[in-house]
Amino acid sequence: MQTNEIYDPAALGAVVGRSSDPDNPSAEEIHDIVRRTLRIAVVGISRDPVKEARRIPSYLAAKGADIVPVNPHADRIFGKTALDSLAEVTEPVDMVLVFRPSDEAGGVIRDAATRPEAPFIWLQESIRNDEAAAEARAAGRTVVQDLCIYKVHRALGDTLRRAEGR
Repeated sequence: MQTNEIYDPAALGAVVGRSSDPDNPSAEEIHDIVRRTLRIAVVGISRDPVKEARRIPSYLAAKGADIVPVNPHADRIFGKTALDSLAEVTEPVDMVLVFRPSDEAGGVIRDAATRPEAPFIWLQESIRNDEAAAEARAAGRTVVQDLCIYKVHRALGDTLRRAEGR
């Protein structure tokens, strides 16, 4: 996905500043992450269309993201086969977006950190696992915790569209 280069850095900074993780990337780095993200494996995507774990991936898909659904309790989401685990995702992904409780997020972070394409690892608002995040960061991975990607996109002016040629 790409963003319009004209956005309000203060608005983005305010959203990024609401995260409880002081080790998250800066607002400028977050902007770069969003610009470089096309394919997103969503671990914990919901079957229920009213839950955030479904509405937010739906929004991202509408803005041009290629969503790879990961939910062992679903057959199909967004017309795609839902995979049982991140390990079943065979194609490279730019980001692993996590909608799992904090106590379950550590395993997802560790699995994502071992992927050869080194995807960004993004834990939605209120989700943190500091131990696993520190391990992944020490291994050179980018981890964002306790931050809503929808709110970040809105702060970027809601101007996302499919990136071409990255």
